[in-house]
Amino acid sequence: MRIIISTFFCLVIGSLYAQTDALQQVKIDVVYLASDYLEGRETGTRGEAMAADYIAYRYAQLGMIGINDEVGYFQSFPFKELVNPHGNHGGDPKQGNGKNVVGYFDNQAEKTIVIGAHYDHLGMGMAGSLHAGEPAIHNGADDNASGIAAMLLMADWIKEQQLKESNFLFIAFSGEEMGLFGSKYFADHPTIDLTEVSVMINMDMVGRLNAEKVLAVNGIGTSPNLKKMIENNSVKGIEAVTSDSGVGPSDHTSFYLKDVPVLHFFTGQHMDYHKPGDDSHLVNFEGILMVSEYIFDLIKQINAQTQLVFTRTKDSKKESASSFKVTLGVMPDYVYTGKGMRIDSVIDGRVASKAGLKNGDVIIQLGDVKVTDIYKYMEGLGKYEKGEKAQVVVLRNGKKIKKQVTF
Repeated sequence: MRIIISTFFCLVIGSLYAQTDALQQVKIDVVYLASDYLEGRETGTRGEAMAADYIAYRYAQLGMIGINDEVGYFQSFPFKELVNPHGNHGGDPKQGNGKNVVGYFDNQAEKTIVIGAHYDHLGMGMAGSLHAGEPAIHNGADDNASGIAAMLLMADWIKEQQLKESNFLFIAFSGEEMGLFGSKYFADHPTIDLTEVSVMINMDMVGRLNAEKVLAVNGIGTSPNLKKMIENNSVKGIEAVTSDSGVGPSDHTSFYLKDVPVLHFFTGQHMDYHKPGDDSHLVNFEGILMVSEYIFDLIKQINAQTQLVFTRTKDSKKESASSFKVTLGVMPDYVYTGKGMRIDSVIDGRVASKAGLKNGDVIIQLGDVKVTDIYKYMEGLGKYEKGEKAQVVVLRNGKKIKKQVTF
């Protein structure tokens, strides 16, 4: 395995003219993790093991210590694969073992900052795939090779700038796509005392920063100091679209549920989400660098403070409950800053597609609910049952258009 990684490294470095700056390292990390050779990094497969070995190799380069001498950087956990009735996998659920990759900078400090990202993806199209065709490699360049690249970059910066007021624990999670299995396991079997964790920072899909430089930042209500830090952060002209809740469909949730303050960073959905088209040539590498600088500025602020106080967010239970009996079959644009809920992508063959809704439409009314943001959109969905009809009003190129949908 080491020979394979080293050979690939030489090829990539040669193609990038042997430059060693931060941007080129980000490219190397993403291109390797999102290569066909890793076959989509599905948990429990050869591709996942290769990705884990690569991340461990990078940890060693950066001088991190592992969990212990026996297991090194790897924390194994059991899983049972979920069955997706609309996906490519059928039959009985598959059981096996995945592995988290855990590295540590031990500064003998009283508090620890956890920095994480998941590295697993959908393989050839496991549960969660939105690909309707024949099985194909889902490389997951944005989801989530981008987050791993950003995590490794920040580890490099932390070491270089000698941040010593905190310990730093880095976790590359597997099993995220199956239901946060890796992060749940770590939260239940931590390698450090979670009561000493100041914050858990999670990067999931940070590879498609848009031209407006809008970044979704979730969890700012999980500690009183976080909101002010975000409001005062103006690194690289990034505009933060924030939410208070510590609960969401990514690994920070596992830590929030253990009373740890969390921040989740996300550059938004796109048409390649959970499809074979999420490849490295579509990644905004400069954007990953900008997002990393933004997050690193926050890390430096948190590092310089006393341990953050945890706050439970009011809307966490509401958001964690799956109260929707219907869906439009669209991907919301989570980084949209205007009024309404902009559609990032309409899924073929689903409710919105059949009604004639299009990518870029901004939903401003759903039934009798005026949609001012994504939360009002979800409130509107919650009023309907399967088989019912509703009128949807959208803005398309500045004009109001009314469509009838059948759920």
